[in-house]
Amino acid sequence: MTRTFQGTPLSVLDLAPINEGHSASESFQNSVQLAQHVEKWGFNRYWLAEHHNMPGIASSATSVVIGHIAGATKHIRVGAGGIMLPNHATLVIAEQFGTLEAMYPGRIDLGLGRAPGTDQYTAYALRRTLNQHVEEFPTQVEELQKYFAGDPNAYVRAIPGEGADVPIWLLGSSDFGARLAAKMGLPYAFASHFSPEYTIPALRLYKERFEPSEVLSEPYAMVGVNVIAADTVDQANYVATSMQQQFLNLRKGKPAKLQAPIDNIDIAWSLADKEATQNRSKSNSTMIGDAAMVKEKLAKFIEETGANEVIINSQIYHLEDRLRSYEIISEMME
Repeated sequence: MTRTFQGTPLSVLDLAPINEGHSASESFQNSVQLAQHVEKWGFNRYWLAEHHNMPGIASSATSVVIGHIAGATKHIRVGAGGIMLPNHATLVIAEQFGTLEAMYPGRIDLGLGRAPGTDQYTAYALRRTLNQHVEEFPTQVEELQKYFAGDPNAYVRAIPGEGADVPIWLLGSSDFGARLAAKMGLPYAFASHFSPEYTIPALRLYKERFEPSEVLSEPYAMVGVNVIAADTVDQANYVATSMQQQFLNLRKGKPAKLQAPIDNIDIAWSLADKEATQNRSKSNSTMIGDAAMVKEKLAKFIEETGANEVIINSQIYHLEDRLRSYEIISEMME
């Protein structure tokens, strides 16, 4: 049964991290355990994201992993946060998610993004061309909607997929997704956990320009945050050094597996790296601390953003620490 934090549903974003010294197989085992626990604790949905050529992220075949998680759980909604639609033929996504919905009725979400989820070389390997324009993404979304709606007279039909009840969300980390979601009357998920500076402007734009649709009568925004909760502040800061090392590696253009936490993070970075990482950690969309600190920050974040739902990303190395972080959050829920 879904519970809420002060009236706001909480969900989970799992990047299926591959830990240093471990394998993708172990990553998927960890994801199953996490999904089963957060389902029991009352979280609303469990999303996985498409990334490619990232040594520390195992969710590249996103629809396959969604099926794996849905099959290991009972009622929590499972979906993509998201599928990078320009990487794929629209028909294939309609068929994949139509298949998932047929297997797990009423439980599958489809969040769509327009970024490649990778570097340009890998994007070329996925798409065979980089000549796609921004304008094509709205057309792809409309094509996908038509496949799900179904047309018995169409030459090409998505089977499974036709008639499937798969909610489509638009994702964003800038104003493009906000404008499109508002125009199409679709729910919007904003990636505040890695684009905190655009959060308020994008959400304001989405709500001000929202046009009601058959799907949604009023705007609905889910916002991503980073949360690392532990029994003490010192423990939370220690656990958070894995996330900080990950950000540091991305900043250097050297993505790697998720590193174990370290006692002294200062040995890992320069002064410039430290400033950039700490500025990111101090943003309202990153919450590190004990239960009291996280509860206060989460309540303030929801009040400031007006988020209808919050989806939580926690890049934590040890599974027991990751489970404990979400358990602490669940203890705040009503």
